Amino acid sequence: MIDNPISDALALRATASGFDAQRGKLSVPGDPHRSPDSVTVARQISELGKLITDLADEVLHRAAEQNREGSTAPAITGFAAALRPAGQAASALGTVARQLAFLDQTEHLSNKPDVRDSREAVEQVIGTALRTADMTLREAADALYVASATVLPPSVRIQAARSRSTSPVHAPGPLPPAGPTSAPPARIARSR
Repeated sequence: MIDNPISDALALRATASGFDAQRGKLSVPGDPHRSPDSVTVARQISELGKLITDLADEVLHRAAEQNREGSTAPAITGFAAALRPAGQAASALGTVARQLAFLDQTEHLSNKPDVRDSREAVEQVIGTALRTADMTLREAADALYVASATVLPPSVRIQAARSRSTSPVHAPGPLPPAGPTSAPPARIARSR
């Protein structure tokens, strides 16, 4: 398969969407519906690992294509640029997993003052690591979106449409005052 700017741009955007989706799944400390737990974080690490593998495969595929067919360097650069923040996000989630394991191991000792202090510090580390994961996943997605726009810049027509769509919309003026209500027109009966 020969890659072209359109397929490169679509692949970059699809991968960026994958990182955005991963961000949406991150745990949120203090949120009872999205608080971190070991299984959820392990699943997120696994899914992020697949995204990182996808990035590496895209770089490999395009590097091989470039050697056979010509230049796909901008797409390679875009996919490769997302690897660093994706790796940082995986590392941050690894930190969360390790800290959650500590909390699980010390649950039965939580009434001891020194352990309680350690557990509180761990909660702060988890919050910081989750914020880092969020920030670096956003950075990975943004790098891919920027690369997509570099590979296939929006056409002049699309740019014009975008500029029109961001202009303020004026609300219609006030409605005319309601006049006196009248009875509906009488029906004319027709005989057959």
